[in-house]
Amino acid sequence: MSGVEIRDPRFSAVVGEAVAFERLGSGFLFTEGPLWHPREHCLLFSDMPGDAMRKWTARDGVTVFRRPCHKSNGLAWDRQGRLLVCEHATSRVTRTEADGSQTVIASHYGGRELNSPNDIVVKGDGGIYFSDPTYGRAEYYGVPREPQLSFRGVYRAEPDGSGLTLLADDFGQPNGLCFSLDEQRLFVNDTERQHIRVFDVRSDGTLADSRVWAETRGEGAGAPDGMKIDAAGNLYCCGPGGIHVFDPEAVCLGVIRVPEYTANFCWGDEDLRSLFITASTSLYRIRVRQPGRPSL
Repeated sequence: MSGVEIRDPRFSAVVGEAVAFERLGSGFLFTEGPLWHPREHCLLFSDMPGDAMRKWTARDGVTVFRRPCHKSNGLAWDRQGRLLVCEHATSRVTRTEADGSQTVIASHYGGRELNSPNDIVVKGDGGIYFSDPTYGRAEYYGVPREPQLSFRGVYRAEPDGSGLTLLADDFGQPNGLCFSLDEQRLFVNDTERQHIRVFDVRSDGTLADSRVWAETRGEGAGAPDGMKIDAAGNLYCCGPGGIHVFDPEAVCLGVIRVPEYTANFCWGDEDLRSLFITASTSLYRIRVRQPGRPSL
């Protein structure tokens, strides 16, 4: 049992000297968007090519939560605990209401369809931030169609869907994003350029002072994709070989070497020390030492 590449001794205190992979489900087409529900003790995740959103519980294993799901990708809870969904097939961000109906939060910018909202995070004030690469307009991962926008941006939507602000438009392919612990910075990775950028967050929720924060380097297949911060401010980001773990100063402590190509992950279970990993055809769980942050 190993499953890790240690680059800095501090990795052991964050993840461990080794990890054991527990396969919770397999046979999927391409898994993404894992999201833990702390009250219902369940995990939701997307299978984009399979056009299914799935649910895992310790009692029932993996079941279908929503099908069709418009080839959903990233998932998040808003401040009221409602499900936010990035939809590849429709180029929308939607919110699922208590009665099961769906409200469109974002679908167009400047009168043109968004590319394909990919990953999503909610700020403490309720602001909804999401990345908009073109992957959902490609065969297999979405519905093939030409983009209407000439750029691939990062946006902030108002909590009630009343407005959409373009925050940055100079990415190759923006993907995973997460806030620092104090929400004073927003990290956004660029799959195409293999790096992580960081922005300062202004008081009005817009971004300033973009700079490259770190690069994901190493052996194996993979690129920056899902990205999150744990309770101590360590940043986890998908990259070559699996999941790269950085300290708050952008030093790469090591890599969790996942058995399959890895797109995303999240923390869950009662102590938030289980890392649920969506890796191509499978859903895995490992145990880490430093807990993650609550998703709700």
